[in-house]
Amino acid sequence: MRSNQGAIPVCDAPGACTGLGQGTFPLNSPQLINPNGVITGYYVDSAFVRHGFVRSQDGSFTIFDAPGAGTGAGQGTRAYSINPGGTITGFFSDSVNTAHGYVRSNQGVITVFDAPGAGTGLGQGIFPLNSPQLINPNGVITGYYVDSAFVRHGFLRDENGVITTFDAPGGGTGVNQGTQSFAISPGGKITGFYFDGTNAVHGFLRDKNGVITTFDLPGAGTGPFEGTYGGGFTPNGTILGVLIDADFVNHGFLLDKHGAVTIFDAPDAGTGFNQGTLPWDINTNGATTGWYVDNANVNHGFVRDRHGAIVEFDVPGAGTGPFQGPNVYSIAPNGAVTGFYLDANNVVHGFVREADRGALDLAKFRGQ
Repeated sequence: MRSNQGAIPVCDAPGACTGLGQGTFPLNSPQLINPNGVITGYYVDSAFVRHGFVRSQDGSFTIFDAPGAGTGAGQGTRAYSINPGGTITGFFSDSVNTAHGYVRSNQGVITVFDAPGAGTGLGQGIFPLNSPQLINPNGVITGYYVDSAFVRHGFLRDENGVITTFDAPGGGTGVNQGTQSFAISPGGKITGFYFDGTNAVHGFLRDKNGVITTFDLPGAGTGPFEGTYGGGFTPNGTILGVLIDADFVNHGFLLDKHGAVTIFDAPDAGTGFNQGTLPWDINTNGATTGWYVDNANVNHGFVRDRHGAIVEFDVPGAGTGPFQGPNVYSIAPNGAVTGFYLDANNVVHGFVREADRGALDLAKFRGQ
């Protein structure tokens, strides 16, 4: 059963607009919310330009733009991950729509970086994105870059700014194929996935010495864009991810360091094409969050505790039409989660689901 009880913060950054596809996006990163309750993300203004933000625990916002960020539609700064010390990473698109990585210190100093071999054309460049665990507590960053042939390659940027690039064995060399890093552990292990020459997807684990092991889970599909997507870590080395089966249904998985696999689905997840369960982050206590798509293609949030019990939830004000509802991306050590939702008019709003003695607290927040 889904729950709506309590008070949900709805997070609208100052300057976020209310048109179709506009609004506030605390998204795409396992560490969008850090242990201190600080949230990062980005918002889209009336000209469809992206701007990064930091939301402190008291609800105040700091807006920022990376040096060199473009000011045209679809350009600007995207924030994707924040570590316990408040350091943020993400990427920005410049005036010719090339992507560049950046790291923002907890004092607001922004350093721009590019990987060796990254392309400089439209849609090319470096992408630290799509995961709450892109930056670890030591400030080491992972992600991927797109070269001039539109092939993807993984990278690791250490705390001193030195960048190492790598490719998973078996990664394809065609357009949009190759290696996509998704998460880094406190000890420097990296997980993610790669697209092979047929566009099937396989998981990988890169250890701190650079040795890469690939893996495929039982039940994973073998067609284009089906397969095993590695996506996050617990402190004991368990990998979180998404398995897409041969019917293109999504399922959550946990793969422990001994090779034991747990597949899980939210109770009300749909079983049709592109439906199912999409876990996105796992915290230090082994609790998982994400969202699921029901049989009507509506999104709903869930939290799964380390024992496997799943609580489903909806955000007040979220739309109930196809592709509306919450997308949940990050969970803090205390169980608070954050993400965004689409309302009935397809306007985007951020939210926090606060943890309070295990109860659901969905308190809306709005930047002043």
